[in-house]
Amino acid sequence: MSLESVRTFLAEHAPDLEIIELEASTSTVALAAEAHGVAPRQIAKTLAFRVGERQVLVVAGGDARFDNRKLRSTFGAKAKMLDAETVLALTGHPVGGVCPFGLATPLPIYCDASLMSYDEVLPAAGSLNSAVRIAPERLGRLVGAEWVDVCALPEPAESD
Repeated sequence: MSLESVRTFLAEHAPDLEIIELEASTSTVALAAEAHGVAPRQIAKTLAFRVGERQVLVVAGGDARFDNRKLRSTFGAKAKMLDAETVLALTGHPVGGVCPFGLATPLPIYCDASLMSYDEVLPAAGSLNSAVRIAPERLGRLVGAEWVDVCALPEPAESD
């Protein structure tokens, strides 16, 4: 059902976007990056948090790490990741397929600055083996997201 809610959302709001369905699971950043032949940061992971009394979605680059101080400063309270059952109930999407499209419950959506590292990112599309290719700016506009800076990027690897 989750993939269908994304199809319905995209048909109405972005009919030019194609859902990519693969045979292999893309339920983790590493699996998705390998399957799509892209850098991990191009995988737009969507995580659900409880911040004070509200729930929010944050979409970030796949290799970005959430920074607790930045989250607290941005949202004004400590952010706690929601459990898989709550995420499924709120979004209609299973963990590993969570995306900001076709949500079961309207939620505030935030896009992290880490998404701007590439011209194109791949958020999931509601299932464990689906995604959409989209420009980060368009992703933000499409879902009515507010842009934030709540992540830390990994240090570049030192070359020998």
